[in-house]
Parts: sequence; structure tokens; C-alpha cells
Amino acid sequence: MLAKNSRLLLTAATLALAAIVALLVGPAPHRAPVRAVLKAPAGNGPATAGGTAVPPAPGQSGQPGNGGRPGEDSGLPGATPPGTLPPVVDHGPRTGRKVALTFDADMTDTMRRQLRGPHPPSYANLAIVELLERERVPATFFLTGKWVEDYPELTRRLAANPRFELANHTYGHAAFTPRCYHLTPLPRREMTRDVARTFEVIGRYGGRQTRYFRFPGLCHDRTALAELAPLGLTVVDGDVVSGDPFATAWQPIVRAVLSQVRPGSVIILHVTEANAAMTDEALPRILAGLAERGLEPAPLSEVLGR
Repeated sequence: MLAKNSRLLLTAATLALAAIVALLVGPAPHRAPVRAVLKAPAGNGPATAGGTAVPPAPGQSGQPGNGGRPGEDSGLPGATPPGTLPPVVDHGPRTGRKVALTFDADMTDTMRRQLRGPHPPSYANLAIVELLERERVPATFFLTGKWVEDYPELTRRLAANPRFELANHTYGHAAFTPRCYHLTPLPRREMTRDVARTFEVIGRYGGRQTRYFRFPGLCHDRTALAELAPLGLTVVDGDVVSGDPFATAWQPIVRAVLSQVRPGSVIILHVTEANAAMTDEALPRILAGLAERGLEPAPLSEVLGR
């Protein structure tokens, strides 16, 4: 009996040791590679993969067009295969008549504190929205998550307009490079979740959702692109910088736009009234100048040739 028990114990020990060895020498879990960028950022040379896949932020809905996982938003304008470095585009094809009016809606923590002060400014230029609605002009709005949270009714209004597209401008307008104007740098480990969170916040409003993304200050490098690779998006810079933030007159804004615009152009403007106070005065003159040049505003997805 004692010998039989000894044999059983020896057999069990041998099986346990074999299982441990199998785990140690077995194949490693598969990790999807980060492939080369489709178009390298201008002036930075070829991009290189430097990031690893980061799961979407907790609480994402997983519904197409509603801030879900990037693979489920693959049919949206700007969607790219998750795991590839995002393409960076400045403009669409230089043919035809279409140009894109894009409006950034910034919101930093400093701006939020001002909103909660005794004399809050407005960071929502309703005159711009009303003009676009009245004239039936298509436009694309790059929204920060914090702006959406502070202006939910206006966001709902934008989403309800079939001529407006909604895009991503980060959650709190932090910098994605060490030096980007006066913006606070965002740690690398937070970049992916920041942008994923913003897609989720914007996606709740429906409408014409996209997977377009714009960096604050247009500041980005290979590291930032690698960190956004898991999200399946397209980075949109723009080739016409209006200079409307902090402008004190409308004339320089109009000159900047009309002197640079060409077929396929992506025009960068702002809808944040307090720090872009002259944009609503410049906009009707910009629209008139575009018409004189035979150019027609269109949704960004059409200009880029989805």
C-alpha cells in the first residue's frame, strides 16, 4: 500500500512538472505590429514605429460612430487600420472646386476656470454657427472633450446639422510634444487614452462622426503618432492657417485665408469666441472671396476624397 501511494505521488509530481515546462517554453502571445506610416508628417522625414498598442479607455461603448473601439468605426471618414501609424494630411486633391472650412473648439483647464469665474467669457461663437446654418455652408468641427462637456447643447446642435462633421481635437488641448507654444505637455503614457476618451465623449452625440484628429497647435512628432496608432485615425493638419486666435481685426484673417487657399485646401479657423473674437466678422468675407475664386466649401471627408 505504501509503495502504491509513493508511485501515485511520483506520477502527480511528474505531470505537474511537465505542465510548468510547457508553459515556460510555449509560444509567446501574439501582438499586432505597428506598421509604417502611410504618409510621413511634412518636414519630419519617414516616421518610425515607436509605440505599443494600448486598449481603449474604460467605459467605451463599442458602438459604431459612438466612440466605440476603432475596429468597429472602420466605416467612418478618416478611419485607418488600427495598429498603423496615422497618415498626416494637409489638403485634398488639387482638382475641382472644393475646400474644407474647419473650426477648432479649444478648451484648456485655464479656460474652464475662466468660465466658472465672476465674469465668464464665451468660448462658443454662436454667430459663426448661425451664419453657417443660415447660408447652408458645410463645415467640420474639431472638438475638445472639455468643450463638448461645457457646451452640450451647442454640440447637440452641431451634430443635428447634416452639413456638419464632428472630429477630435483632444480632451483638454494639451501639447503632444515637449514644446508647443504655451500649452501644457501631456505625458506620453496618457496620449492614447486622452484621444480615445474624446472620441467617446463626442460620439455620444451622433451626427456625422469621423475618425479625423487634429493636434493642438499642429504639434506632433513620431512619438505622438506612434501612441495614436491603436486608434485607427487620420491626422489632419491643414494648409491654410488663418491666424484668427487673438487677432484684433478681421482683415488679416481674410487676407491670410484668401492668399493661401487653393482647390483641396483645408482652412483652419476657431469657434472659440473669447480668444478668436474676429472670426465671425471675417467669415462672411471669406465665403464671398471663395465664391469669387470659384471655390465651394464642402465637408472635410469630401475634400480629402474619402
